[in-house]
Amino acid sequence: MSVLTHWPEEQLCLSYKERRYAVDAVEKAFASTLESLKVDIGLVEMFESIYVPLGAWLARRKQLQPGPLVVGINGAQGAGKSTLFNLLEVILTEGFDLKVVGFSIDDLYRTHAEREQLGEDIHPLLATRGVPGTHDVQLGIDILESLCSGDDSRVTKIPVFDKSIDDRCSSEVWQEWFGPADVIVLEGWCVGATPQTEDALSSAINELEQHEDQDAAWRRYVNAQLQAEYANLYEMMDVLLMLKVPSMDAVFEWRSLQEKKLAERVKYIYDTQQPTDHLRIMDEGQIKRFIQHYERLTRHMLDEMPGRADVTLLLNDNHKIFDIQINKPLEETEGHS
Repeated sequence: MSVLTHWPEEQLCLSYKERRYAVDAVEKAFASTLESLKVDIGLVEMFESIYVPLGAWLARRKQLQPGPLVVGINGAQGAGKSTLFNLLEVILTEGFDLKVVGFSIDDLYRTHAEREQLGEDIHPLLATRGVPGTHDVQLGIDILESLCSGDDSRVTKIPVFDKSIDDRCSSEVWQEWFGPADVIVLEGWCVGATPQTEDALSSAINELEQHEDQDAAWRRYVNAQLQAEYANLYEMMDVLLMLKVPSMDAVFEWRSLQEKKLAERVKYIYDTQQPTDHLRIMDEGQIKRFIQHYERLTRHMLDEMPGRADVTLLLNDNHKIFDIQINKPLEETEGHS
């Protein structure tokens, strides 16, 4: 497998020696995984061409500022945000000796009971997780402030949300991070999203909005959240990365694949004779309706975010990166030799 694109040569940061060391360190870290797959999936080539140069770019960006670097990763459902974070975590940790912590905006979802209450108090559609307004944004701000504090004795607890039960896990199983970090990553489908204009909200864009939000109250409420507390959260980010999906059709296809994987997980639990009645698996119709909750803002981000994100990784229909767009080059680039 050959890569479809390479990191722009004029934005290759740090020296060739530093990047080569990172590639070797990351390849070593993934050696057992590559061996278990028994096939050449071109992962090492992608490390050299895309992921390690991106890691070097972020490492250099970290050098240019005091304190931790807060990175946002945006991408529609199924785009590969978690995978990108996992790769960057290994690259920055093993290749560039940085302390990296990350969490998903999904883990900030309000509890099932809280969203049910939102549905009763404001609009029924807010009972469904996903859109701005269904997250505990202040919790996210508190987490970032804690991780940025630089206090070696501080313990930061990061929530965990279980999509299979559509609820937040108890605090006993939350992640714990001790002390400060060099790089903090917040990933999520609406990370970095901006509000739409009032005119853009006036017309329904799908069946869900047409039948269940006829007066536009739900989408105006969501928009108002982006103008307020979500803007405060996103202002804390230093860098915004975007995984740009090719279309809404791809979002449906890739989200359906995620649901199939969840179903396989449930089957495994069932086969081990554990109860599974509480787990929520969606069929195709339910997935279509679910994605319509996300469609408006996803289309908005696909249209305007590539023009302002620091780095955009463009995906094709086969889920491969075919182009890289850098809107805000670093002031200093080095290591072309």
